Amino acid sequence: MRLVRPALATRQGRGRRRPVLAVAAVAAALALTATGCGPEEDNADGASSVSADPSANGKIKIPEDLKNRLKEHGIDLDKWKNGEWKNWDKETWLREAKDFVNPIIDGLWDPDRMRDADKSPEQPVDNDISGDAGVTDPTPVPVRATGVATPYHDSAPASGKLLFDSPEGTMVCSATVVTDPAHPGKSNLVWTAGHCVHAGKKGGWYRNIAFVPSYNNQGMPTSALKKATKEQIAPYGVWWGDWAQTSDQWISQGASSGGQGAPYDYAVLHVTPEKGASGKSLEETVGSALPVEFNAPAVPKISAMTATGFPAAPPYDGQRAFQCKDRPGRLSLTAQDPTMYRIGCSMTGGSSGGGWVATGQDGKPALVSNTSIGPVTAGWLAGPRFGDVAKGIYESVSKKYAGQ
Repeated sequence: MRLVRPALATRQGRGRRRPVLAVAAVAAALALTATGCGPEEDNADGASSVSADPSANGKIKIPEDLKNRLKEHGIDLDKWKNGEWKNWDKETWLREAKDFVNPIIDGLWDPDRMRDADKSPEQPVDNDISGDAGVTDPTPVPVRATGVATPYHDSAPASGKLLFDSPEGTMVCSATVVTDPAHPGKSNLVWTAGHCVHAGKKGGWYRNIAFVPSYNNQGMPTSALKKATKEQIAPYGVWWGDWAQTSDQWISQGASSGGQGAPYDYAVLHVTPEKGASGKSLEETVGSALPVEFNAPAVPKISAMTATGFPAAPPYDGQRAFQCKDRPGRLSLTAQDPTMYRIGCSMTGGSSGGGWVATGQDGKPALVSNTSIGPVTAGWLAGPRFGDVAKGIYESVSKKYAGQ
């Protein structure tokens, strides 16, 4: 299997999780916000965060407790904007949930950098990685992904691309706008895969994490995108993650290949617009957000799931959105971990983190999973079933910003 990873600008083969790596290096001014997490806030998993206070002249005011923690890792926020974020030494690669920090670097995600992000962070997994305890169904028949109808905003308005930087370069995943219980109709929450925000047991948080809803909304070919404006590529703006939370299981067990941590491979982001507050939330800006359904029905009771993403590994190039619709089966990696959903699908790396939608208990579309892993042969995808751990992460992020 592979984790369906973000994609890299230097194309890799089909990977398990696929962020995309971009080659363009951009030196830009640090602006707007920075967040970290400290023990003082009451989060579901014991983690917490601190928001930076934007001050005059584009400078960032970082809380002293966060500054001290970062300095312990050799990180000077004053140097971050000048390229220090490119230092991936193990001592400076923040790992713990409480140390998440993602200062906005205004203009970093320009059209070229967004377009060139075409690799994902995972490697393909073997076709059969089941640790079956009697609950793995036969390998599904491959389903050929079909292009999402353009404009994407009309067909899949809650979907978009997730961009970020890793030690290997600039990467890409997929993500979905989801509702926020604390802010009905005004959500700034985005759902994606854990491996699209954190490297798991061998690394830490990725950097410069940003969400682009309805990326390349008109589905322009790659040749045309080379001359496209930022407004054409990102018609609803670039939204930076000012807080991210994934499962403890992913942080401690997650790996870029082999399926480790995959049953808990999910994350929730709180985002803010690159250009500052416009008075509108992400949900209001794109006009859509999907409810999240936890403990969705067992496989036999689900007639179909639709997975959406921006596959970037060949034969795809990460510039257009695709979908697969199939009746799910079950995949068991180990007897002690939750059983995953699995569908036939030809999407490759870069589709990681993309939402899986099914009919919810109220009869309306709901997010029930996200793309996590897939095989070298790219004939199927698997995603975690959202249970109590996923619900705890979701509610924690919502609660963190409830009063804002």
